[in-house]
Amino acid sequence: MSNEETFDVMDLAEYAKKQRWWNKVFGKKNSGPIAEKYSVATQLAIGGVTGWCAGYLFQKVGKLAASAVGGGFFLLQIANHTGYIKVDWKRVERDVNKAKKQLKLNTEKPPQEVRTKIDEVQTFVKNNIVLTGGFAGGFLLGLAS
Repeated sequence: MSNEETFDVMDLAEYAKKQRWWNKVFGKKNSGPIAEKYSVATQLAIGGVTGWCAGYLFQKVGKLAASAVGGGFFLLQIANHTGYIKVDWKRVERDVNKAKKQLKLNTEKPPQEVRTKIDEVQTFVKNNIVLTGGFAGGFLLGLAS
C-alpha cells in the first residue's frame, strides 16, 4: 500500500466521522461505556440480538462438535470390537491420571494474563449492565431456538 493510498483511507475515515449519521450510530465520544451513548431500549435490543445470534451459533456448532466426537468414539469402539485396533486401557488410564495431576498443579493460581482479562470483563459488565443483560437473555433464547 503506497503512502497516497494510506492518506486516502485516513481521509475517508475522518470524513465519515464528520457526518451526522456517524454521530447518530456511534455517538460523539470515541470511548466510554455504551450506557452513556444509547438509550436503555437500544442497549437491550443490541444486546439481545447479538446474544441470540451468538447463542444460536453456539448451539449449532456445539451439536456438530458433539456429533463429531461421539461419532469418533463410536467408530473407535466398533474398530476395537471387530479387532481392527487394540486399545491399551491401562496405558490410557495412566495417561489420564498423569494429565489430572498436571491440571491440578496448574489450577491453584491463575496466571496474570487470565486475572487481567477477568478484571477487564468485570469492568465491562459493570459499565454496561443493560447491554450485557440483554446479551445474556438473547444468548439463552438463541440456545433454546
